[in-house]
Amino acid sequence: MKLLLTSAGISNASIRNALVDLLGKPIAEASALFIPTAIYALPNGGDIARRVINGSLGDPFCELGWKSLGLLELTALPSIKQELWMPMLQETDALLVGGGDCQYLSYWMRQSGLADLLPSLLQKTVYVGLSAGSMIMTRFGTTYGGHTLPADSDKSLGLLDFAILPHLDYEGFPDNSMANLEKLAATISVPSYAIDDQTAIKVMDGTVEVVSEGHWKLLRQVAIP
Repeated sequence: MKLLLTSAGISNASIRNALVDLLGKPIAEASALFIPTAIYALPNGGDIARRVINGSLGDPFCELGWKSLGLLELTALPSIKQELWMPMLQETDALLVGGGDCQYLSYWMRQSGLADLLPSLLQKTVYVGLSAGSMIMTRFGTTYGGHTLPADSDKSLGLLDFAILPHLDYEGFPDNSMANLEKLAATISVPSYAIDDQTAIKVMDGTVEVVSEGHWKLLRQVAIP
């Protein structure tokens, strides 16, 4: 699998270079599909999705100069014939999965059938996650509760045997200090990467590499029985 799991997007040259390396070609020669689904479970989610797409919010993600950019809305896929969206999915170079609510995103990943396709799809396509879009690939996810899903719905897909705790020391999330994330990591049964918005986790064929121009820490605490 080829994954670039970011906290906030393609926020610096090192992360951009890691993306180009995974793609195997310049971004200007690569196609991308953006999945905004997780954003809709946040207040003003529709407007946030618009701003992420046009590049007016956050670090570069959709507006990176892709050769082409399309949208893949997971909530619509169960009611659409697969032959209408499967070719687009199979032909894209990068799958851009936006942030928001992990639980909502994980649910629709499974309901749409995309979760079952990921292991084979990601042999060719690069998965680029942002915040919740990164977290759901690991063994840990969170929820903001802006949905009506059962409380026990899965919050992640568990494809990777570690956790990502994004937005370390971000001023907009005062609870995301290193001390607080260390406490959170102590409740998680796998090693956890606390990463700031200048950091990403690159995964290629089972090899995990931290790409950073900021701050991060691998927290090896395990859950207390």
